[in-house]
Amino acid sequence: MSYDFQRRGAFLSAALVFEGSLVLVAYALGYFAQIDPLSRLVWDWPGLAWGIAATGPMYGLFLLMQRYPLGSLHSIREFLIEILGPILANCRWYDLIFIALLAGVTEEILFRGVLQPWWGLGWSNVAFGLVHCVTLTYAVLAGGVGLYLGWVFDKSDNLLSPVIAHALYDYLAFRVVLSDWRKRQRALHHETVVSP
Repeated sequence: MSYDFQRRGAFLSAALVFEGSLVLVAYALGYFAQIDPLSRLVWDWPGLAWGIAATGPMYGLFLLMQRYPLGSLHSIREFLIEILGPILANCRWYDLIFIALLAGVTEEILFRGVLQPWWGLGWSNVAFGLVHCVTLTYAVLAGGVGLYLGWVFDKSDNLLSPVIAHALYDYLAFRVVLSDWRKRQRALHHETVVSP
């Protein structure tokens, strides 16, 4: 059975199943390692502030890589625009918030809530990079982002901080990819209309 992920429902369902399975994995591994995945989650203003502030460097780096896609970053940019762009275009604005929150919550519960205390900062983010292995470069970049989120987790001592940073970053990155895709579509439409 194949799914057309450009259809809104199929994409949202796949995201829910994949990301939701990460929570199941987190609780299974947490049970085995005797780690409560949410033991360091505190709903407070400092944790929220840490998360919002931590988004800035990641988002700034993303904007630089989108604007100046050197070397293998070019293929990542093209993948995001050509593959992810039309999928995001079929989503509603609140779908993007939902998907960003879903990824931020579920991935951080697994990677920061369980794997980082169990495997340490390094190995937990090797796993984080492998889960995001679209290309080797993308996996390395994701591993670097994971290290940064792990540092945020350690410094804030609150799982809320990397959850907020991850979700907010994803949402902002989705908006940029969607904007780039729409610009490209307008340019292609203009070329088609102008061509004899």
